Amino acid sequence: MSPTPDDPDGWNAYLAEGNASQARKRVAADLLLRDPAGRVLVVNPTYKPGWDLPGGMAEANEPPEEAVARELREELGLDITPHGLLVVDWVAPHGPWDDQIAFVFDGGTVDLPYEPHPRDEELSEARFVSMETALTLVRERMRRRLEAAADALRDGRPRYLRDGTQVW
Repeated sequence: MSPTPDDPDGWNAYLAEGNASQARKRVAADLLLRDPAGRVLVVNPTYKPGWDLPGGMAEANEPPEEAVARELREELGLDITPHGLLVVDWVAPHGPWDDQIAFVFDGGTVDLPYEPHPRDEELSEARFVSMETALTLVRERMRRRLEAAADALRDGRPRYLRDGTQVW
């Protein structure tokens, strides 16, 4: 017989056992940040080919919107609070990686003169570029997310992608 909530210690041990056997998801959180001219901030990671949106992987038990804010502070010295959700993309297992949930948040527009400069070894460059240029710099998976994020900005409706293909 399984413990019940009437036995708090037994119940918590029972729930902890179930929690330990459930799948864990990797979570990525990126930000679509624009300058007053409408250009998009892109970064060039040192640990993988191609450009990317600023952001990164969430740490254990870290909410995605806090993860992207932390990554921007660490990597670019920016203190940005996301304005809303633009994209959620479920990424299928690939190569050595398990599946992942990838978020793109709206960072709004930087309203002050800001020249992006990487602050740690994970980035070699950061710059504002036109959306058209950004779409040529990022890899295919990020390109689909970036296109969906631009669509979400235009009509105010977040997008759900499944491995880069729009579902809703």
